[in-house]
Amino acid sequence: MKKTLIYAHRGASKLAPENTMAAYQLASESGADGIEIDVQLTKDRIPVLIHDENVRRTTNGTGFVQDYTLNQIKKLDAGSWFSTKYSDCSIVTLEEFLCWFKFKPLELNLELKTNVIEYKDIESLVYESLRRHNMLKRTVISSFNLNSVKRIHEIDPQIDTAFLTSTKRQNLAEYAWNQGSSSLHVKYRLLDKNLIKQCRKLEMPLRVYTINRPSYMEKCFKIECDGIFTDVPHEAVEYRARFQKKRL
Repeated sequence: MKKTLIYAHRGASKLAPENTMAAYQLASESGADGIEIDVQLTKDRIPVLIHDENVRRTTNGTGFVQDYTLNQIKKLDAGSWFSTKYSDCSIVTLEEFLCWFKFKPLELNLELKTNVIEYKDIESLVYESLRRHNMLKRTVISSFNLNSVKRIHEIDPQIDTAFLTSTKRQNLAEYAWNQGSSSLHVKYRLLDKNLIKQCRKLEMPLRVYTINRPSYMEKCFKIECDGIFTDVPHEAVEYRARFQKKRL
């Protein structure tokens, strides 16, 4: 029986503010197999970890990430929106994260947030950081933007790339494969027997987001998806253990 890997979505984002070191630390302690992060670029071209293009939702600032220098964005409070006890949380750089993460026994899913703003050279900047920290073999680089997937594939055809999508399409797996994607990451509602069959035929890893309900988790475990992304990794680890015990 294949073990479905559990990725903490933006860290343990139901327990701590998403994409902060507090959320990543809790994810590491939860028993998850991996962590999912989101990468955008500052005005001075530094990769930082934040989901939205605008800082408004998860910090005390306003405006776009791309209009802040690293020094400016580091001064924002990235935790109080979640809870006042996290008021000391700041936006994390990819470099800071990798210095911490590379010593953890975890897999990494790095999402390039280029579907709204196509940051110039973000693919090569991120790839170089991963290479420098010897993280290429432990990383999947994903994006909703197929141009980013293609660019990463051109830089290094060996690294695992994943097309992220919530849109139904005929022969989706084959379409993604032909665009340079070696894996497929889909919204749960796209999961059906036909898609699973397509991925298995191509030997293409299939990972599913964002799985927080126990019934959805069980379905993914049952059909042996390669991975799930969840905001509650501590719960997913527990449900997976129960499921595996039940199957013995």
